[in-house]
Amino acid sequence: MEIDLIRQRLRALGARPEHEQRVLRDWLQARPYDQGRRRPKDYLPLTLREALPEIDTQLRGMVRLLSCHETAEGSARLLVSLADGQTIESVLLPRDGLCVSSQVGCAVGCQFCMTGRSGLIRQLTSGEIVAQVALARQQRVVKKIVFMGMGEPAHNLDNVLEAIQLLGTEGNLGHKNLVFSTVGDARVFERLPQGKVKPALALSLHTTKPALREQLLPRAPRLTPQELVDLAEAYGRATAYPVQYQWTLLEGINDGEDEIDGIVALLKGKHAVLNMIPYNTIPDLHFKRPSWERARAMVRVLHQRGVLAKLRDSAAQEVDGGCGQLRARAIAAQTPTIKIHAL
Repeated sequence: MEIDLIRQRLRALGARPEHEQRVLRDWLQARPYDQGRRRPKDYLPLTLREALPEIDTQLRGMVRLLSCHETAEGSARLLVSLADGQTIESVLLPRDGLCVSSQVGCAVGCQFCMTGRSGLIRQLTSGEIVAQVALARQQRVVKKIVFMGMGEPAHNLDNVLEAIQLLGTEGNLGHKNLVFSTVGDARVFERLPQGKVKPALALSLHTTKPALREQLLPRAPRLTPQELVDLAEAYGRATAYPVQYQWTLLEGINDGEDEIDGIVALLKGKHAVLNMIPYNTIPDLHFKRPSWERARAMVRVLHQRGVLAKLRDSAAQEVDGGCGQLRARAIAAQTPTIKIHAL
């Protein structure tokens, strides 16, 4: 369900702006609608009060937790079912963060990503996107949302931006704690500055070499790394939020000295941080995770050469929970085994 349709339903039941705000806040902050004094008996119109149980059931029914896979470092990967039976993944991160999905599947086809192997199945509605936040807040406190789960947010731009606007107004989240992640799409740099809520920007870079980037991200927009950094830098300066560049470290592919030189040329002096994330191994793919020693060495050299870089682990590595893997395993488990008997 779209957020706008939820608002229309509330207004049809007599909700004024302050009533609409209260209901949406209760949902997004995982508070029971009847919690506290003056709620709802002395505050909401009678028609809305009477409909609240049904509305609450409808909002909570958009997503359902199927399984939770916790790790020692404090993250937890959630396998989430949608009302039509499709599944997505959300990740509770250490330090009160949450990674949400924006699509079922993905059309970009990143060669090292499990989600991209399934292609795009369907878009998530704006309601389904924010419902992941409400669900996660039933598990623990959430103070930061990153749009880095399944899907490419730029390919579902209207719904993602509608979700961001609601989260940044009624979700009790600072705008810099909403992080829009993209492989790079010109529409993103046009639309993000126009919103009332302007999220921080994360850009999946992965390499400084245009030809290699086209191989690794075959259906990403054909913007060069330099063009992407120029666009991202302008947005980062305008919002005063440093751009987060994402770099999945692939052994023997983008962890060489030549890439270090390229990173320095692109990012030195920029309002940015480079997040280097060693690859989360996926069965059947030929990519390999480099050693921590190599990853730490790259970050150390980048610091010495004037680039702010951080080494980050891929959440849920120890439970084989790289984005799309839980969903893939769940689908495989539902597929009946066909036994072939010799005649």
